[in-house]
Amino acid sequence: MATEDVITSPAELRHAGFRALCDALGWVNAVRFMLQFDSGLGNYTEERQALLPDWDSPTLVGKARALPPAKHN
Repeated sequence: MATEDVITSPAELRHAGFRALCDALGWVNAVRFMLQFDSGLGNYTEERQALLPDWDSPTLVGKARALPPAKHN
């Protein structure tokens, strides 16, 4: 396919684009690049407010300091 050809099919465009990324970056890095643009699902802000406790900074730091030290292998 010449570089000036217009691709009209979204599926063909995705395929050609990913093939170009793979050629330029390699398969693993192309996948890593694509994952940067995954918007995820749901509403992060609402989920965060529902899941995390309503602690201020001093409370969070105090609880973190009270944890036992991590064991390193």
